Amino acid sequence: MNKVLALIVTVFLTLSVNAQKVNWVSLEEAVELQEKSPKKIFMDVYTNWCGPCKLLDKKTFQNAEVADYINKHYYAVKFNAEGNETITFKNKTYSNPNYDPAKANKRNSVHELTRFFGVRAYPTMVFLDENLEFLAPIRGYKTPQQLELYLKLFKNDHHKDLTTQEAFDEYYTAFKPEWTGE
Repeated sequence: MNKVLALIVTVFLTLSVNAQKVNWVSLEEAVELQEKSPKKIFMDVYTNWCGPCKLLDKKTFQNAEVADYINKHYYAVKFNAEGNETITFKNKTYSNPNYDPAKANKRNSVHELTRFFGVRAYPTMVFLDENLEFLAPIRGYKTPQQLELYLKLFKNDHHKDLTTQEAFDEYYTAFKPEWTGE
Protein backbone atom coordinates (compact mmCIF):
# COMPACT_ATOMS: atom_id res chain seq x y z
CA MET A 1 0.00 0.00 0.00
CA ASN A 2 2.88 2.40 0.76
CA LYS A 3 4.27 1.89 -2.76
CA VAL A 4 0.91 2.83 -4.29
CA LEU A 5 0.70 5.95 -2.12
CA ALA A 6 4.29 6.87 -3.01
CA LEU A 7 3.48 6.44 -6.71
CA ILE A 8 0.39 8.63 -6.44
CA VAL A 9 2.36 11.34 -4.61
CA THR A 10 5.14 11.17 -7.23
CA VAL A 11 2.66 11.49 -10.12
CA PHE A 12 0.90 14.39 -8.39
CA LEU A 13 4.17 16.23 -7.74
CA THR A 14 5.32 15.66 -11.32
CA LEU A 15 2.05 17.05 -12.70
CA SER A 16 2.22 20.00 -10.31
CA VAL A 17 5.78 20.85 -11.31
CA ASN A 18 4.98 20.53 -15.02
CA ALA A 19 1.75 22.53 -14.78
CA GLN A 20 2.13 25.77 -16.69
CA LYS A 21 0.76 28.95 -15.16
CA VAL A 22 0.20 32.36 -16.64
CA ASN A 23 2.82 34.85 -15.43
CA TRP A 24 0.52 37.64 -14.26
CA VAL A 25 1.95 41.12 -13.67
CA SER A 26 0.43 44.50 -12.87
CA LEU A 27 -0.37 46.89 -15.70
CA GLU A 28 2.45 49.17 -14.57
CA GLU A 29 4.89 46.23 -14.61
CA ALA A 30 3.71 45.25 -18.10
CA VAL A 31 4.31 48.80 -19.35
CA GLU A 32 7.80 48.77 -17.82
CA LEU A 33 8.59 45.37 -19.36
CA GLN A 34 7.36 46.61 -22.71
CA GLU A 35 9.91 49.41 -22.71
CA LYS A 36 12.68 46.78 -22.65
CA SER A 37 11.06 44.16 -24.88
CA PRO A 38 7.86 45.16 -26.72
CA LYS A 39 4.95 42.70 -26.71
CA LYS A 40 1.22 43.10 -26.74
CA ILE A 41 -0.64 43.14 -23.43
CA PHE A 42 -3.39 40.69 -22.55
CA MET A 43 -5.51 41.92 -19.63
CA ASP A 44 -7.99 39.76 -17.75
CA VAL A 45 -10.54 42.18 -16.29
CA TYR A 46 -12.43 40.29 -13.58
CA THR A 47 -14.30 40.75 -10.29
CA ASN A 48 -14.13 38.73 -7.07
CA TRP A 49 -17.82 37.77 -7.22
CA CYS A 50 -17.93 36.75 -10.91
CA GLY A 51 -18.59 33.03 -11.50
CA PRO A 52 -17.53 33.00 -15.17
CA CYS A 53 -14.30 34.82 -14.15
CA LYS A 54 -13.48 32.00 -11.73
CA LEU A 55 -14.28 29.44 -14.42
CA LEU A 56 -11.93 31.24 -16.81
CA ASP A 57 -9.17 31.02 -14.17
CA LYS A 58 -9.81 27.35 -13.47
CA LYS A 59 -10.51 25.96 -16.94
CA THR A 60 -8.84 28.27 -19.45
CA PHE A 61 -5.88 29.98 -17.78
CA GLN A 62 -4.80 26.68 -16.17
CA ASN A 63 -4.59 25.08 -19.63
CA ALA A 64 -0.89 24.55 -20.40
CA GLU A 65 -1.22 25.56 -24.06
CA VAL A 66 -3.02 28.80 -23.16
CA ALA A 67 -0.55 29.67 -20.40
CA ASP A 68 2.46 28.86 -22.56
CA TYR A 69 1.18 30.95 -25.48
CA ILE A 70 0.28 33.94 -23.30
CA ASN A 71 3.63 33.80 -21.50
CA LYS A 72 5.58 33.68 -24.78
CA HIS A 73 3.70 36.32 -26.74
CA TYR A 74 2.05 38.72 -24.27
CA TYR A 75 2.49 40.48 -20.98
CA ALA A 76 -0.43 39.16 -18.95
CA VAL A 77 -2.23 41.51 -16.58
CA LYS A 78 -4.89 40.48 -14.08
CA PHE A 79 -7.02 43.46 -13.10
CA ASN A 80 -9.86 43.57 -10.58
CA ALA A 81 -12.49 45.75 -12.27
CA GLU A 82 -13.99 46.72 -8.91
CA GLY A 83 -10.79 46.74 -6.86
CA ASN A 84 -9.13 49.49 -4.85
CA GLU A 85 -5.78 49.78 -6.65
CA THR A 86 -4.40 53.11 -7.76
CA ILE A 87 -2.91 52.68 -11.23
CA THR A 88 -0.99 55.05 -13.44
CA PHE A 89 -1.40 54.36 -17.16
CA LYS A 90 -0.33 56.67 -19.97
CA ASN A 91 0.50 59.46 -17.49
CA LYS A 92 -2.97 59.40 -15.92
CA THR A 93 -3.85 58.03 -12.49
CA TYR A 94 -6.92 55.83 -12.11
CA SER A 95 -8.54 54.77 -8.84
CA ASN A 96 -11.85 53.65 -7.40
CA PRO A 97 -12.99 56.57 -5.21
CA ASN A 98 -16.31 54.91 -4.29
CA TYR A 99 -14.76 51.56 -3.33
CA ASP A 100 -16.39 50.01 -0.24
CA PRO A 101 -14.09 47.59 1.66
CA ALA A 102 -17.18 45.93 3.19
CA LYS A 103 -18.14 44.84 -0.34
CA ALA A 104 -14.71 43.47 -1.32
CA ASN A 105 -16.20 40.12 -2.42
CA LYS A 106 -19.55 41.47 -3.60
CA ARG A 107 -20.60 43.91 -6.29
CA ASN A 108 -18.67 47.10 -5.66
CA SER A 109 -17.99 50.41 -7.32
CA VAL A 110 -16.45 50.22 -10.80
CA HIS A 111 -12.78 51.25 -11.07
CA GLU A 112 -11.98 54.25 -13.28
CA LEU A 113 -9.60 52.14 -15.41
CA THR A 114 -12.44 49.70 -16.06
CA ARG A 115 -14.49 52.56 -17.46
CA PHE A 116 -11.48 53.86 -19.47
CA PHE A 117 -11.27 50.53 -21.30
CA GLY A 118 -15.06 50.47 -21.83
CA VAL A 119 -15.54 47.21 -19.93
CA ARG A 120 -19.20 46.60 -19.13
CA ALA A 121 -19.29 42.84 -18.47
CA TYR A 122 -17.14 40.35 -16.62
CA PRO A 123 -14.94 38.70 -17.53
CA THR A 124 -13.59 40.85 -20.34
CA MET A 125 -10.18 40.31 -21.86
CA VAL A 126 -8.62 43.52 -23.12
CA PHE A 127 -5.89 43.49 -25.76
CA LEU A 128 -3.37 46.34 -26.11
CA ASP A 129 -0.71 46.63 -28.79
CA GLU A 130 3.01 47.25 -28.31
CA ASN A 131 2.34 51.01 -28.19
CA LEU A 132 -0.28 50.57 -25.45
CA GLU A 133 -3.08 51.33 -27.88
CA PHE A 134 -6.41 49.64 -27.25
CA LEU A 135 -7.15 46.83 -29.73
CA ALA A 136 -10.35 45.20 -28.48
CA PRO A 137 -12.36 43.91 -25.55
CA ILE A 138 -13.36 40.24 -25.71
CA ARG A 139 -16.30 39.62 -23.39
CA GLY A 140 -17.32 36.51 -21.53
CA TYR A 141 -15.97 33.12 -20.61
CA LYS A 142 -13.90 31.49 -23.35
CA THR A 143 -12.68 27.90 -23.59
CA PRO A 144 -9.00 27.44 -24.48
CA GLN A 145 -9.98 26.87 -28.12
CA GLN A 146 -12.18 29.96 -28.23
CA LEU A 147 -9.50 32.12 -26.62
CA GLU A 148 -6.87 30.66 -28.99
CA LEU A 149 -8.58 32.41 -31.91
CA TYR A 150 -8.24 35.85 -30.27
CA LEU A 151 -4.74 35.30 -28.87
CA LYS A 152 -3.47 34.36 -32.34
CA LEU A 153 -5.57 37.00 -34.11
CA PHE A 154 -3.98 39.86 -32.17
CA LYS A 155 -0.50 38.37 -31.77
CA ASN A 156 -0.17 37.90 -35.54
CA ASP A 157 -1.83 41.29 -36.33
CA HIS A 158 -4.56 39.60 -38.39
CA HIS A 159 -7.04 42.03 -36.82
CA LYS A 160 -5.59 44.75 -39.08
CA ASP A 161 -6.96 42.92 -42.12
CA LEU A 162 -10.42 42.35 -40.65
CA THR A 163 -12.01 45.73 -41.14
CA THR A 164 -15.58 44.49 -41.58
CA GLN A 165 -17.82 42.08 -39.70
CA GLU A 166 -17.96 39.96 -42.85
CA ALA A 167 -14.14 39.67 -42.92
CA PHE A 168 -14.09 38.67 -39.24
CA ASP A 169 -16.86 36.11 -39.80
CA GLU A 170 -14.80 34.53 -42.60
CA TYR A 171 -11.69 34.44 -40.38
CA TYR A 172 -13.73 32.97 -37.51
CA THR A 173 -15.24 30.26 -39.74
CA ALA A 174 -11.89 29.34 -41.30
CA PHE A 175 -9.99 29.26 -37.97
CA LYS A 176 -9.06 25.73 -36.86
CA PRO A 177 -8.09 25.55 -33.17
CA GLU A 178 -5.00 23.49 -32.40
CA TRP A 179 -5.22 23.45 -28.62
CA THR A 180 -6.78 20.62 -26.67
CA GLY A 181 -8.57 20.29 -23.37
CA GLU A 182 -10.86 22.55 -21.44
